[in-house]
Amino acid sequence: MKELRHLNKYFKKYWLKLLIGMIITVIARVFQLVMPSYVNKILTTVEDNFKGLLEKSVAEETILNYILIIVGAALLSGFFTFLMRQTVINVSRYIEYDLKNEVFDHYQLLSLNFYKKNRTGDLMNRISEDINQVRMYAGPAIMYGIQTLTLFACLIPLMFIKAPSLAAYTLLPLPILSVLIYQISKMIHRRSTVVQEYLSTLSTFTQEVFSGVSVIKAYALEPQTNQDLQTLAIEGKNKSMSLAKVNAWFFPLMILLIGISNILVIYIGGKQYFAGEIGVGLIAEFILYVNMLTWPVAIVGWLTTIVQRAEASQKRINEFLQEQPEMKNEVELETPIQGKIEFKDVTFTYEDTEITALKNISFVVDKGETVAILGKTGSGKSTILDLVARLYDVTSGEILIDGVPLKKLNLTNLRESIGAVPQDAFLFSDSIENNIKFGKHNATKEEVVTVAKNAVVHENIMGFTQQYDTVLGERGITLSGGQKQRVSIARALLKDPQIYAFDDCLSAVDTETEEEILNNLKKASRDRTTLIVSHRVSSAKNADKIIVLEDGKLLQEGTHEELNSTDGYYKELYENQLSEKEN
Repeated sequence: MKELRHLNKYFKKYWLKLLIGMIITVIARVFQLVMPSYVNKILTTVEDNFKGLLEKSVAEETILNYILIIVGAALLSGFFTFLMRQTVINVSRYIEYDLKNEVFDHYQLLSLNFYKKNRTGDLMNRISEDINQVRMYAGPAIMYGIQTLTLFACLIPLMFIKAPSLAAYTLLPLPILSVLIYQISKMIHRRSTVVQEYLSTLSTFTQEVFSGVSVIKAYALEPQTNQDLQTLAIEGKNKSMSLAKVNAWFFPLMILLIGISNILVIYIGGKQYFAGEIGVGLIAEFILYVNMLTWPVAIVGWLTTIVQRAEASQKRINEFLQEQPEMKNEVELETPIQGKIEFKDVTFTYEDTEITALKNISFVVDKGETVAILGKTGSGKSTILDLVARLYDVTSGEILIDGVPLKKLNLTNLRESIGAVPQDAFLFSDSIENNIKFGKHNATKEEVVTVAKNAVVHENIMGFTQQYDTVLGERGITLSGGQKQRVSIARALLKDPQIYAFDDCLSAVDTETEEEILNNLKKASRDRTTLIVSHRVSSAKNADKIIVLEDGKLLQEGTHEELNSTDGYYKELYENQLSEKEN
């Protein structure tokens, strides 16, 4: 159970509630023990009456009092059982809440490389299904475990006090049961781990199918997708059945052993009764004791299964919690950002693909300057924006902002100072207004409308039935590509950061709309450092400086006029796009 030690900090946090729950559990079980001894007394009273040792009226009154005591004890046991569930089970929900927050907070700290290596379905499964398995350990397993221990601690000594030899014969099957549980538990642990891991595979597959359903429909791949899912489902069923077959041994074995105990009570107790050593009431009392042990003994197997599953799940959770973020905030002090950016011999290689995206790049962007970055696909344009936001650390060289190396800047301050518009605009399944306000949560409606107008998307929004209250589909699927890009631009404008980073964010709009947006951006981003990545010269020609990349190297640098007057990539691109526009 070493993996489950991670939960100890939560048990310490809620120790008082757990302690109260444990005490209540013990009290509830103690009241449950009242019934067998009073059943013994009732049968003894009846036997004394038959033998003429007790008058009928006295016997009836005595029996009635005993029954009232049994009923009262049962009611008190039920009441304390209710309180027990309200304490222990509630603690498990608190722990589930805290653990989910811990995992989610850690997910947010991890770097982009982590998300490239791990699939969304697996991440979701660990924060939902795995944590649910752990919750079962932190609540029901503890509650029923205490109940079981209490009954064993109270019943077994009581049985030996009342009839030592009968108790010894009655409990004879229990050591055999313990050995069997140990052996089966090891098998359950191995198979539980396999099942939990496979659930992640299944979750990943379904998540990708739902996300890519438009592609599946476009290529008429529904039959193939169904076949793939069927194959996965059959394999998952086989793994689950393998676990279920082991679990299936528990209850039959326990019932068999408890049945043997009952037979021993009747046989040995009957012999002792005929020998005059014990009364018939004690035999009935022992049968009740054995049957009271049936559920605790049977639940040992269930508890073992819960613990083994929780161990397997917590191990998977710990694997991610032990992952260290590559990008760490190494500066606690506030570091305000002005906006000057400098690249010094920067080289960057992607860890997952080992592709060198930038090779000894050097340039300077002064505060308030607009710089356009052009180049062919794969030339390293987007990588520059990612490095400025410190989504990755450079392989060699150095990036400075306001003359300070990125690692010596407060990471939160750095990213708060950047208004990023990615190439693949991501919108949340929320209202359009809230998607824009993602850049500034306390913005007024007037501010939202203003930035939407600057992004030339206001008219589109007003054309919707619910206008700004229109709730978008997942990943903004309700909107067209151009509308998503413009909503993302509005989001960045609302943030009003020190640095704008536009990553080919006008690729899905027509040239006329592009011109209007660029003019609005120029006004809105005045005195703000702006980086514009684009394939179009029209997006770059009005920039203060243009940088042209090729295969990760700096090919050209200068203004539109300077580059257009020199033979090279930029002039050729400008002339080609100009002729396309005229045609």
